Amino acid sequence: MTIEASRDTELITLTIDDVEVSVPKGTLVIRAAELVGTEIPRFCDHPLLEPVGACRQCLVDITDAGNGRGFPKPQASCTIEVAAGMVVKTQVTSEIAEKAQRGNMEFLLINHPLDCPVCDKGGECPLQNQAMSHGQSESRFTETKRTFPKPMNVSEQVLLDRERCVLCARCTRFSEQIAGDPFIELLERGPQQQVGIYDEEPFHSYFSGNTIQICPVGALTSADYRFRSRPFDLVSTPSIAEHDACGSAIRVDHRRGKVMRRLAGDDPEVNEEWITDKDRFAFTSAAQGDRIATPLVRNDKGKLEPASWPAALAIAARGLDKADGKVGVLPGGRLTAEDAFAYSKFARTVLKTNDIDFRARAHSAEEAEFLASHVVATSLDVTFASLETASTVVLVGFEPEDEAGAVFLRLRKASRKGVKVVAIASHTTRGLTKMAGELIRTAPGQEAAALAELELGKNAVILVGERLASVQGGFSAAAALASKSKARIAWIPRRAGERGALETGCLPTLLPGGRPLDDAEARADLAAAWGAKTIAAKKGRDTSAILEAVTGGSLKALVIGGVEIDDLPDPAAARAALKAASFIVSLEVRESDVTKVADVVLPIAPVVEKPGMFVNWEGRVRTFDAVIKDQHSLSDVRVLAGIAEEMGSPLGFRTIADARAAMTELGPWDGARAETPKRAAGAKSGPKRKVVLDTWRQLIDDGRGQDGQDLYKATARPAVLRASAATLGAFDADPGKKATISTDAGKATFIAEVADLPDGVVWVPANSGVSLRAELGAGFGDHVDLRGGAK
Repeated sequence: MTIEASRDTELITLTIDDVEVSVPKGTLVIRAAELVGTEIPRFCDHPLLEPVGACRQCLVDITDAGNGRGFPKPQASCTIEVAAGMVVKTQVTSEIAEKAQRGNMEFLLINHPLDCPVCDKGGECPLQNQAMSHGQSESRFTETKRTFPKPMNVSEQVLLDRERCVLCARCTRFSEQIAGDPFIELLERGPQQQVGIYDEEPFHSYFSGNTIQICPVGALTSADYRFRSRPFDLVSTPSIAEHDACGSAIRVDHRRGKVMRRLAGDDPEVNEEWITDKDRFAFTSAAQGDRIATPLVRNDKGKLEPASWPAALAIAARGLDKADGKVGVLPGGRLTAEDAFAYSKFARTVLKTNDIDFRARAHSAEEAEFLASHVVATSLDVTFASLETASTVVLVGFEPEDEAGAVFLRLRKASRKGVKVVAIASHTTRGLTKMAGELIRTAPGQEAAALAELELGKNAVILVGERLASVQGGFSAAAALASKSKARIAWIPRRAGERGALETGCLPTLLPGGRPLDDAEARADLAAAWGAKTIAAKKGRDTSAILEAVTGGSLKALVIGGVEIDDLPDPAAARAALKAASFIVSLEVRESDVTKVADVVLPIAPVVEKPGMFVNWEGRVRTFDAVIKDQHSLSDVRVLAGIAEEMGSPLGFRTIADARAAMTELGPWDGARAETPKRAAGAKSGPKRKVVLDTWRQLIDDGRGQDGQDLYKATARPAVLRASAATLGAFDADPGKKATISTDAGKATFIAEVADLPDGVVWVPANSGVSLRAELGAGFGDHVDLRGGAK
């Protein structure tokens, strides 16, 4: 038997259980055995962790090590690499190996409690399974087992039952090797050895939940899931995580219409076997008490009251008809691709407008041009795997640990292999330290100048984040650097639906499939595909311009799809626009600030209750099915189709499947792609005030998608203000004490902390304890006042 390998891979031939097999040089014996159909029992072994040989369960009899001589006693197959001519006998063909494995299993069970009926791992426990298949039928141990107080809080979310631990070191190795968070370690020696934590530093890792999943016994458990269900009572459905643009594979376990837990899926091309704690634990948002259960219509007295679906759709259609085409569409960045496609077609064929923009955040015309020329209709130019083979990866306007956890884990893995990670940012973050990265210290707004001066070698990758939209000339400088150095470039937004919305034409200047609005042939192609007479050629407005137009009266109505007002560049101006609008239709899952002013509120299904697809940052399509099937829960596609039919212009599809088919049939535009115009590099224009604000959202923050998970949110990193010692001193701010940033709109107070930032720059989290956009009207690159104290 020979496995597939590249032509330059050296193959090693050995014999396992009397079967000859050829495998690549460096393969571990335990992996080679799997190729001949033999599963050797193991606990500490994991294909993504470095070998350690801790549990000793995978013992085999090596009668010939390839040199004509064998080992005098059984060896751990998870630590020995294959050798030419090696002869291995596993428990299948060797009594020596079988006896060794049975003896080791008996040793592991000496102190392990036989509490399978109450253990969360019971029913899916490797120790339980292997004790049955490779252990003794009866125990000879009659003494008192070792016990510990239980459970021990490793963190608010992760609990440890120490007496169950078999000291496999999977959890500690994951934390050190994969996540770079060595908060937990094996302490003591002998029978008292146990997993422990530093008293003054709890296990507040963004990836701590992975240790629960890879624990081969019930030692590590989730506080949320503990004692809530048995594995055999659950129905498991594969799905895709919705909290960022990575498209991580997950498994959703549910019972009686309720999600009980989420686990990492196995997808080597994307997230391997790891997910963030946000993807794992933050799944209760849609189950909160403010979920909208029925359509709501504002009556003559200005109050929202329940209405039937036919009535609500009819009222929505009449209100939009009265706007006479003066309607703006804000679908937001959290939609599936099919729902985004429905918004795009609804705007162009029903409302006959190009006033549509998915960017419910800071944005710019330059960003839209960059997306049109370098991102849309591309696929897999840069992938997770290519990050591991790049010579250098440059990060600009992007903090992967907070904004794309799976990207961070892949970059950390790449850095351990020698890939150089360079961040153009104001300071060295915890994530950059864990990637052994290099910092090009840059004040917010000066990223374009830093990019212009950067020299890259062969096979470099540039990863740009959405914050670069706040930097004049930022995207142009990144594109110019990529062109000059022949580097590949990728855009990684923070929200899961932004790439899909881009591909389906939810931009004012871009039609589905990357068709440019200003290209007559592209408009004609789309009109023919959609059976429309024509597609409006008038350039549409972006999000900010749509809201300004509503305030000014040139737009009368809005169709909004789950947009959080506080995420917008100017929440105060957005609220003013909502008040000024003559008619608002809102499609949302839960009550929000938009609900308070909407004329028609139409409840739509959360991701867990509908099928769909996300397009991740690579351009990879990530499809999923509905986990909870509720016939009363309607997708955005179905709701928009209902309004369109009431307005006499059917979309041509009603279901997710039909919308996906229409998207596929339409396909990408095959015309020439526009070049990004060159723009001057420099700081963002604006009034010169005291200090420049650097900010982004931390992974665990006050976002509504994490509602209902208080234990998970308790592991959030503290909200602090970081600045250089000179900056703090200049504004009478003392480290460890309160400091306040402010604008004319408001102020926010944090505990000050000295960090190695450029003088005149201050960093605070964007949405932890206070929303900077909502309270200060400020964001990345803006100027704010700084002073010590909290007066």
